Amino acid sequence: MENKKYSQFRAMMALARASLRSTLRSPSAVVFTLVFPLIFIVVFGFIGGGGFKINVAIDPNIDKTSPIYKGLIAGNTINVIENEKDADVQAELEKGSLDAWLNIKNTEPQGRPHFVITLKTSKASADKTRILQMILNTIVDKINLASMPPVQQPMAEMKVTEISGRKYSMIDFILPGQLGFAILSTGVFGTAFVFFGLRQTLVLKRFFATPVKRGYIILGEGISRIVFALAGALFIIIIGYFAFNFTLIHGVLTAINMLILSAIGLIVFMGFGFIISGIARNDNTIPPLANIVTLPQFLLSGTFFSIKAFPVWLQHIANLLPLTYLNDALRKIAFEGASLADVSKQILILVIWGVGVYIVAAKAFKWE
Repeated sequence: MENKKYSQFRAMMALARASLRSTLRSPSAVVFTLVFPLIFIVVFGFIGGGGFKINVAIDPNIDKTSPIYKGLIAGNTINVIENEKDADVQAELEKGSLDAWLNIKNTEPQGRPHFVITLKTSKASADKTRILQMILNTIVDKINLASMPPVQQPMAEMKVTEISGRKYSMIDFILPGQLGFAILSTGVFGTAFVFFGLRQTLVLKRFFATPVKRGYIILGEGISRIVFALAGALFIIIIGYFAFNFTLIHGVLTAINMLILSAIGLIVFMGFGFIISGIARNDNTIPPLANIVTLPQFLLSGTFFSIKAFPVWLQHIANLLPLTYLNDALRKIAFEGASLADVSKQILILVIWGVGVYIVAAKAFKWE
């Protein structure tokens, strides 16, 4: 009987299928990939586009000594954002992630204070900007009424310009963050537990008795992770789109680009899992090691709120984390309609992280 040449590809796909079936039977994998993200999406989806903070960018030359500015920031409603570039302000107003831009000047005609308020509002955040204008009008009215002696010209006046744009709801921010969290958890926890378990149960050692090459073993397991994670990501996107009006600006094409980006992120995060599986002493050490990688990114990488809300020094730390760039790229693709080429900077940083992580993984990973 003629011997057929052994197919490494068929062996790899057989391993991938077996690994995928094993993953689908794992409660922890399902919880981290689907249940947790869906819980957060449902909660924030029902909250909708509401919020208690009005994001207002201020002109660098705004008069911070004016009673108008002091009265505005005295409450807890306004979130003041400084050092925004003009081009960024325009773009943020158009997409609704920034509610308004504000400048206050004291023109002081004839030595008497006269405040001119210039306000640009986002049509996408109409509800919030109406509240902002009500607050400013109340402050202006108080200043004008308190002016002594009474004069024909008021001490403060307001000029408002509305910038058109699409509504940027809370789900448009939350869903990409939860998708990134699911990809991170699947890549780190899933890979670490699977390869540690295969090594401890001597399954990897038994593979050495077969003709399957080591690289194809890794690829087989990796393919199963990618298929499982992307199926979960697609499910999350579909739920968000149909149940909570998540924005997919170019429809199916946008969803495909998000899945491609998710696959890139997953491959990078799997490298952390390989490292942890190699240095872990036992099952009990895997969760603490994995949390060292995932928890800072979960909290600091813009999963629930913009990193602009952090102090400047903490923003610098957040901008070093790979999940920050994955989340940012997912949001740009979904809401702004960016292509993969448009987020090439974020992809490049993910790739650089991936190269560094896999160099360490190649030294830390153990087969036996």
